[in-house]
Amino acid sequence: MKRILFLLCLAMGLMNATAQTGSENKDHDFNLLKAALKGWHVRLGAGFNLGGTSPMPLPRSIRAIDGYNPNLCIAIEGAAEKKFGGSDFGLQIGIRLENKGMSTDATVKNYHMEAVNADGSGEIKGAFTGHVKTDVDNRYLSFPVLCTYDINKRWRVSIGPYFAWMFDGKFTGEAYGKDIFNEDGIKIGTDAYIRDQNPTGEKAEVTRATYDFSNDLRKFHWGIQAGGEFKAYKHLSINLNLQWGLNSIFPSDFGSVTFALYPVYGTLGFNYLF
Repeated sequence: MKRILFLLCLAMGLMNATAQTGSENKDHDFNLLKAALKGWHVRLGAGFNLGGTSPMPLPRSIRAIDGYNPNLCIAIEGAAEKKFGGSDFGLQIGIRLENKGMSTDATVKNYHMEAVNADGSGEIKGAFTGHVKTDVDNRYLSFPVLCTYDINKRWRVSIGPYFAWMFDGKFTGEAYGKDIFNEDGIKIGTDAYIRDQNPTGEKAEVTRATYDFSNDLRKFHWGIQAGGEFKAYKHLSINLNLQWGLNSIFPSDFGSVTFALYPVYGTLGFNYLF
């Protein structure tokens, strides 16, 4: 029995010594990496984007938002940062692969619409009153350039511009009407209609029409990013950022959507700090 206890104590001592040696080797490797980067620190992170692509402010033609689904939007980012001398200010440059998307359902009135009738009767164009569903799913390669400030050893804030290239985009939807029934339960039509060209044009009922403006999306985007970060452990931090797009997802000469749409998204994520 004493021999078994002796062997267990010896094994635990060897494991502890090995763990300490491994930790020392790991810290040594980190020190070598930091020395090679000459003051630059590297991080890898991932997170979730939550937000929407919306006009600012909402136009009068959008009377109500009846439904919203943020979809699953993921961001993966690598960044390098460096302090300015011995101050608490620094510079962080990153590259981020992400998608920004949403699905919405809205009630509209005199809303400019260009779509294709689902019954095969051709295109419709004019002032639409009824309901509109929109699906957005855009994929970007983004480059944030941020000024950072360390409040203390745990907390950091950052702000700066970001530039993004959209390499794949989707902007689709449908205009539809809800059925209207009389007192006897007989369908007498829908609550959706379109007036030709403008709100005083000839009126026509709309059951369902679809649109796809994916090929008209702008490729280059830019905006402002601001956020905060909490360093939970030596090599792990949690961050919350807001990205506010400053140019519309469609070119200024695109006439099918008559107002600018800006991507505004918040990102909740974590980083591994090397």
